[in-house]
Amino acid sequence: MKTLTVNIPDNLDITNKDLSLMVAAKLYEQAKVSLGQAAEIAGLSKVAFAELLGSYGVSIFNFSAADLSNDIANA
Repeated sequence: MKTLTVNIPDNLDITNKDLSLMVAAKLYEQAKVSLGQAAEIAGLSKVAFAELLGSYGVSIFNFSAADLSNDIANA
């Protein structure tokens, strides 16, 4: 796994853990990583990470409307 150093302003009240959660949620939302990978980035279990996704406005169901329509058509 890569390590990334990010410089943020001193007056920004954010912890390393909070930043890790935000990055993991965004990467998951954009389908760049799986739920398991995102949980690992966040330092959480899959279940704990999945429970936190809603607080970041990210759905655990990471499917587009087109994917859902295709699944229904092929059912």
